[in-house]
Amino acid sequence: MPSIHYDIAHMLGAVVLLMSFALLYQRRLSSIIQVFAAQSTVLAAAAAWQGYIQDAPHLYITALLALSMKAIVIPVALNRVIQKLRIERTVDTALGVGPTMIAGVSLVTLSILLVLPVTPDVTALTREDLALALSVVLLGLLTMITRRNAIGQVIGFMSLENGLILAAIGVEGMPLIVEMLVAFAVMVAFIIFGIFFFHIRERFDTLDLRTLEDFRGERR
Repeated sequence: MPSIHYDIAHMLGAVVLLMSFALLYQRRLSSIIQVFAAQSTVLAAAAAWQGYIQDAPHLYITALLALSMKAIVIPVALNRVIQKLRIERTVDTALGVGPTMIAGVSLVTLSILLVLPVTPDVTALTREDLALALSVVLLGLLTMITRRNAIGQVIGFMSLENGLILAAIGVEGMPLIVEMLVAFAVMVAFIIFGIFFFHIRERFDTLDLRTLEDFRGERR
């Protein structure tokens, strides 16, 4: 593979990872949604580039789905949910910015330590793509854990799924059906979360999950 192909693929994967850190840093819902849309756009570019260097036309379909659904449709839908439910725009977090970033860097280090030793026989691009993808998955999980707002947690879940797609496109020969099933699972989850939002809002007049803890008697 020409070095320029490797460099561009590696750069796009790294930008997806940086967007995961940006999600951890944001404290306003509008900013979180914008960063998620930007991450999905870069993911679409990464999928298209992998389709080019692997000569895999089905990855262009993956890129189109990521761009249309995750970078456009879902962010627009989330913004409309925020407006319709009149949700508070500032998101409370379980950890401060500093501890959250330290935890994120630790998870990236853990991903590298886990992936590199167990993939000695694959290409450098595949190995590093898998390390980046696992980092994005773990940072998406961290985003879900540290956000107290339901929409912030949903965005963390979908960012986690971006990591799964990044892993799928980085493995040469991955069939399209795998990527389609992942995308379908995300769309089903998004619909379920949407219904969940409306029920919570109707019952408690807020999407702050601490209200649910108070209701269940888990907080004193």
